[in-house]
Amino acid sequence: MKRSYPVDGAGLGLRRSMLDDLQSLTVDDVQFMEVAPENWIHLGGRFAKKFREYTERFPFVCHGLSLSIGSADPLDLDLLSNIKRFMQDHNIRQYTEHLSYCSDHGHLYDLMPIPFTEEAVRHVANRIQQVQDFLGQRIAMENVSYYCAPQQEMSEIDFINAVLAEADCDLLLDVNNIYVNSINHRYDPFEFLTQLPLEKTVYVHIAGHFEEAEDLRVDTHGANVIAPVWKILQVAYQRFGVMPTLLERDFNIPATQELMLEVKQIQQLQDEAKTLSGGRDSMNADSDLSKV
Repeated sequence: MKRSYPVDGAGLGLRRSMLDDLQSLTVDDVQFMEVAPENWIHLGGRFAKKFREYTERFPFVCHGLSLSIGSADPLDLDLLSNIKRFMQDHNIRQYTEHLSYCSDHGHLYDLMPIPFTEEAVRHVANRIQQVQDFLGQRIAMENVSYYCAPQQEMSEIDFINAVLAEADCDLLLDVNNIYVNSINHRYDPFEFLTQLPLEKTVYVHIAGHFEEAEDLRVDTHGANVIAPVWKILQVAYQRFGVMPTLLERDFNIPATQELMLEVKQIQQLQDEAKTLSGGRDSMNADSDLSKV
């Protein structure tokens, strides 16, 4: 069974500082781009004009920062209205958000972990359904990095799967977050990967992180992707076939030529996976993880 995706190939997160440097790129170089809508909704002048040039040339997806899906605060309907209009204006193909929260009677300016509880599953799923009804489309939630698990009653994987099932929404698969959490919370990243409903994946994130200590990684999007994270992506392709994959880089952004090397690495892994599978993306393909 071949899954239909909103985009294809290898993507790149577009940041405002990249607008001039990436002008020469074509869809042969990068097949899609992603933005956080909050950073672009009210943009005007030169930046708005340049952004329009990009959305007319490349397929785009949105990855939200401020919806605060796990919060007890009311959903921000003004923000959702702006997001819906923004997506329509720029023909945005997908909206995703973080499975976390960032507000508590005011903005916390960080992505906080949702308690892994049955009550939280019901609360979050209900809010996701409200967002899907408001936007008139399915959304995808990202498995996030976290550094503590307050009031934990369930495992991370059980919590994610329960939310996705009850909300009937999709998954934005972040392979760097799997690796970061596997170090910080001491579990096997490949076992975790195989327990996710990869058939719900709309696309994949890959990024770099910071090594604070031997047993502590911090998700920063400010460094190159390391070999173990590339390996998780490779196994994800083996497990489910090639999925659209986007490189995130938020600071310490290198020259375009260096940045594109990692985009090309995504493309290379995708090409290799297609060759190994005979060009077929099969959700039933066996993957012997013991050989990885």
